[in-house]
Amino acid sequence: MNTPRIYADFQNLDDHNRLRLNCAGTSQDLARHGIELREGLVLTFYMDDADDRGQPDDLLADGRVEFNTEEGCWVAVVDWSALRQASEDASAQHNGINLRPSGSVKEGKA
Repeated sequence: MNTPRIYADFQNLDDHNRLRLNCAGTSQDLARHGIELREGLVLTFYMDDADDRGQPDDLLADGRVEFNTEEGCWVAVVDWSALRQASEDASAQHNGINLRPSGSVKEGKA
């Protein structure tokens, strides 16, 4: 089963380089998919981007949800070295292979 993609602003980071999950697009996607944030939940986040020809090609990152008690908001721990383009995921699915780097965030691990 594919994990739904949830919008996030990849430039909206807290002091620990975690992705803040407090923008309107994030809230809308969570509501649309019926997802309630909780500690340890692993989601795929996306942000609008384009390829070299200007065609849409979202940036994707897997993250593990945590609550930032200092700021009072939900955040996601993301392995920024595993950031990828949506076209990479589409190519991997089409070819029946997994191109995700081995350092991807997994349930319970950062």
